Amino acid sequence: QVQLVESGGGLVTPGGSLRLSCAASGTISTTYVMSWHRQAPGKQRELVAGITSYGSTDYGSSVKGRFTISRDSAKNTVYLQMNNLRPEDTAVYYCNLVQSSTFWGQGTQVTVSS
Repeated sequence: QVQLVESGGGLVTPGGSLRLSCAASGTISTTYVMSWHRQAPGKQRELVAGITSYGSTDYGSSVKGRFTISRDSAKNTVYLQMNNLRPEDTAVYYCNLVQSSTFWGQGTQVTVSS
């Protein structure tokens, strides 16, 4: 079993930055994909960014060039650095881990507003 705990959400003004963290605990495989997804009110959940256990990354088109995903393997933690935030980035951000099974965190709210 795996537990994912997100942190770092909050309220930020447009153009600001936030860094989200997702700490994984439990039985972590040597091969996995960790990713961030978000869901805004009335919208479907969408992929924001993902990183594999080998370090390969991928980004949703709306965040490329503004967000960066990284990981600290020793801490089983994945980060999402979000820069130049826009009001449309407002959503609940969820951490996800896929190995033999899929696990989700509880989500953290990010609100971008002046």
